[in-house]
Amino acid sequence: MTGEAYAQMTRALVDVAMGRLPADLVIRNGRWVCVQSGEILPDIDVAVKGERIAYVGNDASHTIGRDTQVIEADGRYLVPGLLDGHMHVESGMLTVTEFVRAVIPHGTTAMFIDPHEIANVFGLDGVRLMVDEAAVQPIHVWVQMPSCVPSAPGLETPGACLGPEEVAEAICWPGIIGLGEMMNFPGVYFSDEKMHAEMGHTRQAGKVIGGHYAAPDLGLPFHGYVAGGPEDDHEGTRLEDAVARLRQGMKPMLRYGSAWHDVAAQIKAVTEMGLDPHRFILCTDDSHSETLITEGHVNRAVRVAIAQGVAPITAIQMATINPAEHFGVSRDVGMIAPGRFADILLVSDLPEMKAELVISRGKLSAQNGRLLIDLPAYPYPQWALNSVHLARPMVAADFRLLAPGEGSYTANVIGVIENQAPTRHLHIEVEAKQGEVSIDLSRDLLKIALVERHKGTGRVKVGLVQGFGLKVSCAIATTVAHDSHHMIVVGSAETDMALAANALASAGGGQVVVRQGEVIGQVELPIAGLMSNEHAGVVARKAATVLQGFKTCGCTLNNPNMQLSLLALVVIPELRISDLGLVDVTKFDFIPVLEG
Repeated sequence: MTGEAYAQMTRALVDVAMGRLPADLVIRNGRWVCVQSGEILPDIDVAVKGERIAYVGNDASHTIGRDTQVIEADGRYLVPGLLDGHMHVESGMLTVTEFVRAVIPHGTTAMFIDPHEIANVFGLDGVRLMVDEAAVQPIHVWVQMPSCVPSAPGLETPGACLGPEEVAEAICWPGIIGLGEMMNFPGVYFSDEKMHAEMGHTRQAGKVIGGHYAAPDLGLPFHGYVAGGPEDDHEGTRLEDAVARLRQGMKPMLRYGSAWHDVAAQIKAVTEMGLDPHRFILCTDDSHSETLITEGHVNRAVRVAIAQGVAPITAIQMATINPAEHFGVSRDVGMIAPGRFADILLVSDLPEMKAELVISRGKLSAQNGRLLIDLPAYPYPQWALNSVHLARPMVAADFRLLAPGEGSYTANVIGVIENQAPTRHLHIEVEAKQGEVSIDLSRDLLKIALVERHKGTGRVKVGLVQGFGLKVSCAIATTVAHDSHHMIVVGSAETDMALAANALASAGGGQVVVRQGEVIGQVELPIAGLMSNEHAGVVARKAATVLQGFKTCGCTLNNPNMQLSLLALVVIPELRISDLGLVDVTKFDFIPVLEG
């Protein structure tokens, strides 16, 4: 906004506040959730002019004109629109537009998104796609420039690479709010030139550096990471993680997405230790489309925090003013106050946090879970729809786990931890027969394969995984495979694994479940192999068939497709698989699948 346009806007707001000009919208008789003071004040009116708030007080009758729209709050709470402090749109399998369609009815009016998923496929062109789409949304969508593409150089092969030069270019784009999560945390504490150059460009631009310290070690590596400059962190899972980050000057981001449930343990820093909550931020990180449609978004995280004993207004602060101040946008969002965007929720019950009416940018956007505004589909270019490149159709033999000889071996096995991003490094004795190690359903020992899909090299790496609990001949495959987004295939039968891989290649990406030679669940994700170009509700229904497919095959995990998608994320301990091999993330080095 130009200085002239801003001056024109503020004069109009002043004239409404003074009664010289009628408001466009007035909300009467609400209970003001005043996050800036920590109070809840009764009998409050709010007057809106254009997209912004002009007046908040006990009587806005002087702002009501002949054409003013009046909404009776009838004593309901006036809650600031909710902000998601850190998230990835691509994890919802939706475009930015469709993600917005899904979350507005739940009261989300601002998001800080890190598009490092599409960046790993298309590089800076992918980031630009997201920035351009974010700019035309009816809510506020700020973009963080991806910092680690690839997330761990030398341990994986992405479809594209970004570095300091790209960060220096993009960090000043309109719509870029800061640097995305600094996932290469060893690169920070080992003083990697590239990582520190990216953070330097961000500091020079006066923008926020996002953090991602995924190790449990809170000793010197953690202290070195903090000294490097990251300003927040969503990777904490324990009470001590939240405390350490807070004391060292970082903002603890407590995430509650589809599969990562890290609020309960960390919020004890507030509820039991009595630490100052004003630097705590709620976020979702990764939310599945089905979760968004059926359960909610940021409001879901707020509900959980309240259920853990946090005062409702404190929990709301963690999803409004706290992230707004962190990213330097509290002049515009994060509170109900004059000059801010009119992003307001009408809520009857704070612990339930169900938005009965959503106002975003001064417009009635949703009511009782139903979207009231039109959101035209965003057109993606044809080049973004062709990103799955296999060297040839896959066959069962591609998924053999070969052994040097007959006999017993100690296998390094990826152990899934339900509702958490970290995995366990398991050591399990296995037998090799006829030169290979087979699947063992009796011990929940399945094969996992990473299929390179960006360059069509034909490279396939096979390992073992435990924790999915599959009971029958089946396979699940996905091209949503953080962060390099090759193709992950987990299965109990090699023939089903090949069928699943080929089905995804034909669809241009997505997720698929094969049971005894038959596809029983599938969601097609042709945009970068990560996102659908269909309506959010359609994507949620298709994604639900994948979740049901997991269950049909015997899996009882809360959100197994999210767990599956992170098994190639080579920056979160303890053990992962990449297109280059099995990675010990405590040592950041390759190890063999079979030893001894």
